[in-house]
Amino acid sequence: MDSTAAGAEHPFEYDATAEPGPRLRLAGRLDVHAVERHWGPLRRRARELARQGAGAVSVDLDGVEYCDGAGAALLHALEQDLATGGAEVWFEGMGRMVREQLAPYRELESVEPARGVHGRGWWPGLLDGIDRVGQAAHSQFSFVGELTRAIGSSLRHPRQVRWGDTLRVAEAAGFQALPIVSLIAFLLGVILAFQSAIAMRQFGGEIFVANLVAVSLFRELGPLMMAILLAGRSGAAFAAEIGTMKVNEEVNALKTMGLDPMRFLVLPKVLAGLLVAPLLALYANMIGLIGAAVVMQGFGIPWVAFFNQVTSALTLSDLVSGLVKAVVFGLVVAGVGCLRGLQTGSGAASVGLSTTSAVVTSIILIVVLDGVFAVLFYHLGV
Repeated sequence: MDSTAAGAEHPFEYDATAEPGPRLRLAGRLDVHAVERHWGPLRRRARELARQGAGAVSVDLDGVEYCDGAGAALLHALEQDLATGGAEVWFEGMGRMVREQLAPYRELESVEPARGVHGRGWWPGLLDGIDRVGQAAHSQFSFVGELTRAIGSSLRHPRQVRWGDTLRVAEAAGFQALPIVSLIAFLLGVILAFQSAIAMRQFGGEIFVANLVAVSLFRELGPLMMAILLAGRSGAAFAAEIGTMKVNEEVNALKTMGLDPMRFLVLPKVLAGLLVAPLLALYANMIGLIGAAVVMQGFGIPWVAFFNQVTSALTLSDLVSGLVKAVVFGLVVAGVGCLRGLQTGSGAASVGLSTTSAVVTSIILIVVLDGVFAVLFYHLGV
């Protein structure tokens, strides 16, 4: 054992060996006090191990219980020292705390991330990829569990919900989205009616365009279009807002004050998404029908005949199935936006990455869920 920092509850210690291969084992608290005491000796010992071995050093971080910014700076300095001397270094047993502290250094172009992993062949790289996938899945399942708990708690104790924030978010995500939803829904109704009427006119069935447009909007296109617009507007906004708070350490400040970010930040946005999604879908359906009715005027179908045909074509199952889709899509969009925001790393660039990831992930999940609903409704006869 080379050194031990006494006087701490979990003292920092390191053990350097050259057999069977150059290895440096770190344990305890890698904080500013340990770095101040062991900065020089530890870096010299690492360089000695590199000279003793075949130009490669393994650093075992499995025993590190705590790591702050100073500890990450020490690990980064070890990497640079060994790289300058022509040696490779790879970290083993790196915990989540160490990985997050090292993330800003990994973003620097002058540093090669995970250099030792690439130098050891495809198998360590595969294991590292599996580890990242597992950690991502763990964080997502944890988020779903915490969100479910928060929603259940809000149902049992409604007074604990921040209804003021929920209504503010609902206004921004719903009411302020009406202009763009109106434009897209109107144009969608116009395009559907015009393209359908051209084909139907060959058979004298222009009146049945109302059936086609109404069922398409209420069952499929209305909720789908609303969800994509909600992902582009509100999902991206949720990710950017929470991501900026994460970069500015405001989320950590909430935890320090004893406030749960899930209840304080995420729950109002998710409840707002659940509230506005079906309302926006209904509004989009109505505007789309108006656009289709305007087109059908040019084909000799009066307003009264068009809307009478719509009411005879639609059933309760068409309305309910569309609203169920809208509610699920709203939950997915709001949840993914908040999750990507909480997963934001360090630096301004990470906020943009989180926003992009939120939109892309939301759209992919919307399309996948839409296909699942199509199969489910078919087998249920809805």
